[in-house]
Amino acid sequence: MSNSTKYIFVTGGVTSSLGKGIISASLAKLLQSRGYSVTIQKLDPYINVDPGTLNPYEHGECYVTEDGAETDLDLGHYERFLNTPTSQANNVTTGRIYQSVIDKERRGDYLGKTVQVIPHITDEIKERIQILGNKGTHEFVITEIGGTVGDIESLPYVEAVRQMLWEKEGDCLVVHLTLVPYLSAAGELKTKPTQHSVKALLELGVQPHVLVCRTEHELGDELKDKVAKFCNVSRSAVIESRDASTIYDVPLLMKEERLDEVILGKLNMPLGTEPDINEWQSFLHKLKNPEKEVEIGLVGKYVELRDSYKSITEAFIHAGASNNCKVKVRWIHSESITSDNVANKLNDLKGVLVAPGFGTRGIAGKIEAIRYIRENQIPFLGICLGMQCAVIEYARNVLGWPEAHTMEIEENTNKPVIHLMNEQRSVVDKGGTMRLGAYPCQVNNDTTAFEVYGKENISERHRHRYEFNNEYLSDFEEAGMIASGMNPEKGLVEIVEIPEHPWFVGVQFHPEYKSTVDNPHPLFVNFVQAAIKQQVKVMSSSELQS
Repeated sequence: MSNSTKYIFVTGGVTSSLGKGIISASLAKLLQSRGYSVTIQKLDPYINVDPGTLNPYEHGECYVTEDGAETDLDLGHYERFLNTPTSQANNVTTGRIYQSVIDKERRGDYLGKTVQVIPHITDEIKERIQILGNKGTHEFVITEIGGTVGDIESLPYVEAVRQMLWEKEGDCLVVHLTLVPYLSAAGELKTKPTQHSVKALLELGVQPHVLVCRTEHELGDELKDKVAKFCNVSRSAVIESRDASTIYDVPLLMKEERLDEVILGKLNMPLGTEPDINEWQSFLHKLKNPEKEVEIGLVGKYVELRDSYKSITEAFIHAGASNNCKVKVRWIHSESITSDNVANKLNDLKGVLVAPGFGTRGIAGKIEAIRYIRENQIPFLGICLGMQCAVIEYARNVLGWPEAHTMEIEENTNKPVIHLMNEQRSVVDKGGTMRLGAYPCQVNNDTTAFEVYGKENISERHRHRYEFNNEYLSDFEEAGMIASGMNPEKGLVEIVEIPEHPWFVGVQFHPEYKSTVDNPHPLFVNFVQAAIKQQVKVMSSSELQS
């Protein structure tokens, strides 16, 4: 048996959005629960260097790691399932691959040779795949290949996989995720798309070892036999992946199908201990059997595409289960909010989160929403731009500065309560140049923030260019909005709150990135608790009136 790192590649066929990321994370969770050290990476075939400059409508949320990498949202799933941080090495794009190869060519590293897709691009891909394995800290590296087999963009990745299967024989394995559609007119499942998908892989020199078949209905033994025979895989390696009510069901469904056992067997690895998934099952039980329900509004400008706020909605799921409560999210487009309709849109909510974002669109609605929330004592959580909007609203309506604004929107405002960070003033390029990744924050005693975290020194992840303007800090604090968390190195305001309000907190960072199944983020947990208290208070008040 080899002691080297094992590499598992997850490819997709037939159609996109089958859930390669969730299958990868579920497999990793099962291997981890057997005592193995596992990490997951995503190879994305687009030419952008990272998702940081991509519109959320194009690619969903941009996730940020501890070390400041702007990555694909699937890395959020990896962290939420495994409860271990990812890094720059866990997300690679074609843009980054080509950029690296071109930089080497410009330096003369190739000594005048003709630079080609094979071997130079494929060698770079293989090097990036093996960076995580070469550290010696992971027994398994699971690599999800973005896109669908047959895409022109992903051909170099599949070729790199083919080469690694040959170079590291016995240490590499391919899991291919396909669709087995149900044709209602015929009243049956059809395996032909899966057969064609596997054939496309075979034409590229890659024979999958395991097939995971997404399906709405049970495959049954007959269909599993048929898929195994025509796709040249062992019968035990045809895994059914039925549609689930929640992504958090998938690890347990894969355990029932013995996906982890099949893979360990094919890689000649011991089964290890029986998977310890008691805590996961406990979380699922709370998620599916809540004792109460509370409705919280999410005000943002990308609400048509909910993947734009994926980490926030997952953090609500974690916090809800922690409170034995179902959090029902009401999606509210910030552009739709005006002073005339804000009461109708928000008055029956028990809490409101104003979401992060960039640009001018929807700002006025966010500010109007925060005014109503503050004046009507509704629990509030503002994240990044949501926190900045809370500062602007307070400046305008409490401090009496109607011209107060952020320099992001109004560069020449007389009251730039939010201004460009000093380190950002000389930045011209937009990609990868924001304040990114984990930074320390010192929390003041006797504040809501301290009650939430229970400690003075915390670390949270950032993704922003603009900050609270400390020139106005004393004005805010005298008027009743305090800075309860500061960056100890640069004195930047990280957390603001209103002590006289039942629960009003704005944070410059992104707490949602750190929330996991095993460790729900305390800000979300506490915010949901505040919403539950608000619900009890409202119900008590209405009972008294009746």
